Amino acid sequence: LTLPFIGDGASAGNYGYTNSGYSVYEEENERLTESLRTKVSAIKSLSIEIGTEVKNQNKMLSEMDNDFDSAGGLLGATMGRLRTLSRGSQTKLLCYMMLFALFVFFVIYWIIKLR
Repeated sequence: LTLPFIGDGASAGNYGYTNSGYSVYEEENERLTESLRTKVSAIKSLSIEIGTEVKNQNKMLSEMDNDFDSAGGLLGATMGRLRTLSRGSQTKLLCYMMLFALFVFFVIYWIIKLR
C-alpha cells in the first residue's frame, strides 16, 4: 500500500504543511510558550511573596490589637481610680493642696534665708 500525496507535493506525514512554513509557526509558538511560562512563574513567585507579606502583616496587626486591648484596660482602671478620687470631698482635697503649697513656700523661704 502506498499513501497518496496531499497538497502541493507534501507527503501525508506533513499533513499538508511545507517544512519551512510549519517550522516558522512552531518556533513562534515555542517562543510564545516560553514567554508565557516565564510570565506565569514570575506571577506565581510574586503571589507567594504577597501571601507571605499578608501573613506577616496579619500577625503584626494581631499583636497590635492585643497591645491596644491591654492599654485600654489599663486606661480604664486608671479612669476608675480617678473617678473614685474625685468623688471624695472637695474640701479635703483643697486642704491637702493648701498644706502642700505652704510647705513648699516655707522650704523655699528657708533656702533663701540660708544664703
